[in-house]
Amino acid sequence: MTEQTPEISYLRVPERDDVPEGVTRLWDKSEQAFGFVPNVFRAQAVNGDQFLAWWNYFNLLVNKEGHLTNAERELIAVVVSGLNRCTYCAISHGAALRQFTGDPVTADLVSVNWRQADLAPREAAIAEYAELLTRAPDEVTREDLEPLRDVGMDDHQIMEVGQVIGMFNMTNRVSTALGFIPNEEYHSHAR
Repeated sequence: MTEQTPEISYLRVPERDDVPEGVTRLWDKSEQAFGFVPNVFRAQAVNGDQFLAWWNYFNLLVNKEGHLTNAERELIAVVVSGLNRCTYCAISHGAALRQFTGDPVTADLVSVNWRQADLAPREAAIAEYAELLTRAPDEVTREDLEPLRDVGMDDHQIMEVGQVIGMFNMTNRVSTALGFIPNEEYHSHAR
């Protein structure tokens, strides 16, 4: 009996021979670093060059040193993904939030309802702004930035908050539209 690979996308998932060299290099780096290739890397590679362009910006915003901490960026990812009900991102970034905070309970609460998590004032301000910009972007005003400023955030940090919120709203739409399934490894990571 042959083992079938579970479906991870509504679209055909490309093989190594179907993608640009940059994609295979990223797959190989992921395999070395994590012990697996994230399904989102495999599924989005249908359009290899577009995937690499997305990855470069995503990597810059989420994985490189910036104006926010890794935990703050992952908090945004989980709040936005939970609100959008994006299974892939809520689970995969919930795993990252657990890793960066060392707190699996808070990470789980944030993914369902961030208001029930015991967040510090700065984290709560970020989560509240992420919810507003995700649910009602047409209602956002200059005054909505004041709670971020009140917890000590500067313009660079506020800009990064907006960029990360925007990135996850876009990524959630793609992941949900194409039915991306998270890797099993994420479920037990950092627990």
